[in-house]
Amino acid sequence: MGLQCGIVGLPNVGKSTLFNAISNNKAEAANFPFCTIEPNVGVISVPDARLKILEDLVKPQRVLPTAIEFVDIAGLVKGASKGEGLGNQFLANIREVDAIVHVVRCFDNDNIVHVDGRVNPVSDKEIIDTELQLKDLESVDKKIARVERAAKNGDAKMKKELSVLQVYKDTLLSGKNARTLQLDEDDKKAVEDLQLLTAKPVIYVTNVDEGSIHTGNKYVDALKEHVKDENAEVVVISAAIEAQIAELESAEDREVFLQEYGLTESGLNKLLRASYSLLNLITYFTAGEKEVRAWPIKKGWKAPQAAGVIHTDFEKGFIRAEVIKLSDYQQYKTEQACKEAGKMSVEGKEYVVADGDIMHFRFNV
Repeated sequence: MGLQCGIVGLPNVGKSTLFNAISNNKAEAANFPFCTIEPNVGVISVPDARLKILEDLVKPQRVLPTAIEFVDIAGLVKGASKGEGLGNQFLANIREVDAIVHVVRCFDNDNIVHVDGRVNPVSDKEIIDTELQLKDLESVDKKIARVERAAKNGDAKMKKELSVLQVYKDTLLSGKNARTLQLDEDDKKAVEDLQLLTAKPVIYVTNVDEGSIHTGNKYVDALKEHVKDENAEVVVISAAIEAQIAELESAEDREVFLQEYGLTESGLNKLLRASYSLLNLITYFTAGEKEVRAWPIKKGWKAPQAAGVIHTDFEKGFIRAEVIKLSDYQQYKTEQACKEAGKMSVEGKEYVVADGDIMHFRFNV
């Protein structure tokens, strides 16, 4: 399953610096490649120590980690919902992503002019929100106009859908994002086809100065308080530090650099983990001589769904899954030894895949 996060933010908040750091990032190891597939799209691998464990045990020809695409979505300014700043084009780009990474300026610097002349992360966030809400309101209004006719003719299903659409409209008119609504999954289907921008999960990246990287600051605190009801992730990053890390050639140099700042990991790694968590993802692995590979799936997926990530035929013709836990693989060293020790379980269609499972699927199409 492709994973894509769109990076948004006002001018001069550090969005481009962060994206450039992502684009220039040197992989933690040769097996974790980075590539740029378009000028504004970067793909970076999700670090996972379990891949190294499996690589050492299996000695495959190649190792393929999970990758996340980051899309640099420029041009969001006041009036974007009406087409200002190429707004329509960039809002369309946001509609395609799985999650939004909203970069917010949380640092003072007289040499970097703020677009509104002052640093206020809550206000900045609300400017972007307003543009996304206005675009969503436009989408909801268009669907209400379509559904109303059927509802007036007595269609019970359309009456129910109309009432849900009205809830979304009222929420957006009140200046709140669609993601703040607590609705059941059936009700959410009423707007599923609209791909509402403010319904997408969001990570707020607070871009701070170097001195605030450990504790945050008053700007970070204000933003956290403001978004506490949004079920959103907040990550503290110094884009300036990330840019410096991206310039270092070796893992050893990056490690020394992080130690100098008292950091155990880069902000980019924190962002990757937050993206994974926000999208409610876990990882299972396949391991063989040709390749060891990490596969992202939604938490709670059953074995056939997980198999379908590899190929739709695997899901259609699913027979069973053979599952080994990583700890058992580490202890017994090989798949055959795990099988002989009774540590390979055979699971059917109702098996809920666990994070870190090593799986082999049997199917027939």
